[in-house]
Amino acid sequence: MNAPVAQPPRSVRLNAADNVAVAVDPIEPGSVIHGATAKVRIPRGHKMALSALADGQPIMKFGQIIGFAQGAIQPGDWVHEHNVVMHAFERDYRFAEDAKKEEILPANLQATFEGFRRANGEVGTRNYIAILTSVNCSASVARFIAEDLNRSGLLDQYPNIDGIIPLVQGGGCAIDVKGEGYDVLKRTQWGYATNPNVAGVLMVGLGCEGFQIGRWKEAYNIVESDTFRTMTIQETGGTKKTVAAGVDAVKTMLPIANKARRETVPASELMLALQCGGSDGYSGITANPALGAAVDELVRHGGTAILSETPEIYGAEHLLTRRASNRAVGEKLVERIKWWEDYTSRNKMEMNNNPSPGNKLGGLTTILEKSLGAAAKGGTTTMTGVYEYAEKVDTKGFVFMDTPGYDPVSATGQVAGGANILCFTTGRGSAYGCKPTPSIKLATNSEIYRKMTDDMDINCGDILDGVSIEDKGKEIFAKVLEVASGKRSKSEELGYGDAEFVPWTIGATM
Repeated sequence: MNAPVAQPPRSVRLNAADNVAVAVDPIEPGSVIHGATAKVRIPRGHKMALSALADGQPIMKFGQIIGFAQGAIQPGDWVHEHNVVMHAFERDYRFAEDAKKEEILPANLQATFEGFRRANGEVGTRNYIAILTSVNCSASVARFIAEDLNRSGLLDQYPNIDGIIPLVQGGGCAIDVKGEGYDVLKRTQWGYATNPNVAGVLMVGLGCEGFQIGRWKEAYNIVESDTFRTMTIQETGGTKKTVAAGVDAVKTMLPIANKARRETVPASELMLALQCGGSDGYSGITANPALGAAVDELVRHGGTAILSETPEIYGAEHLLTRRASNRAVGEKLVERIKWWEDYTSRNKMEMNNNPSPGNKLGGLTTILEKSLGAAAKGGTTTMTGVYEYAEKVDTKGFVFMDTPGYDPVSATGQVAGGANILCFTTGRGSAYGCKPTPSIKLATNSEIYRKMTDDMDINCGDILDGVSIEDKGKEIFAKVLEVASGKRSKSEELGYGDAEFVPWTIGATM
């Protein structure tokens, strides 16, 4: 009886121009992969050289440069941070070269979901009352108000309300009130107050902070109403009186917010935030391109998707500028890239400080490699707009928002921009939620899906077993519609989302 023939470990060469392959399974010494014999053990998700690379020669993955050889690299060598460096190189932006008019399905053929239609015409996927804070000094009072109401059991009488959430933040004072940081916080607060997933707002301040509620209201012509109230601790008379007044204010909002009812609306009302965190060597092969396929489907149905995390498209931005709807849109993205180069330089940092140690353990080596995988979340459609952090997104289709790569800060900007649902890919197992916007977790590999099944909504690791990117994209799109209609995501079931409101702090703390 013949002994079974040992199968070589699985690996992926993503482009014919690539001089590395990605190990799907661990590659043991002596294994032959794409004609090269492994000299050392290659961990899963990591890269093996397929040809000899001279010192300084570009290392190619996805058909793009992800770094440069540091010293000679031989076929079969492990290619990672010990023998890869990153330095500047020219990118050919070729603005709007691949722009095209997207074919949008007619309204009668578009997918639908069950959402909350607001008075201004926007649609929410959730129905929250939010307690915002103008300053760190009022954070505890905001929490006390929410805790008092949640402990009371009063919400049991209002089944159409998803919860009362204290969205507290650590800034609001010791800032230049004429500076960029103030403007960003002002936009972020207004974006959350007007997000379609929020039915009522209470803003609580101290009274003497830099971020004055009165000035904020004046900037946006805010008029107080039954569902929009503000107060300060100093004017109200201290902590206990403010908590009592806050509880009373929210109580008057509850019956009004509870009148909201879900109704059938088209998928064109969805604004999907795209996030990745705890990325690994599989992210750019499985979950990210699958999410990109779902984005293409959403755009076809008339919806909007927001790609962000500017440091994590660094080195891939030239692929996005080619998809810009016009040169001005592409140049705005390049402008933000140059801002980040200056921002990191004056803070004595470098763009390659990202990837994180966890990303590197998962197989990623440089920010260029991470960015090429992260950009895949944006699919293939035309980029119709580029927005600054927390700026209101008013364009349909695929857009970009300038944010940091740090997930809570990035997602905060997207939600402020109007995102009413979010998809988050992860290979290492990020623990994250995003009230008031539901977060759907996509595992990049089957191992992390099995280990953290209570946290993960969809396993994209089965793409490595033969499931197509297109089919996985359809699965993700169906899940987005389901969660948008009220099905709770795993993050929501676990209760995540109260601590993930993190506005971007720019500039000096005075």
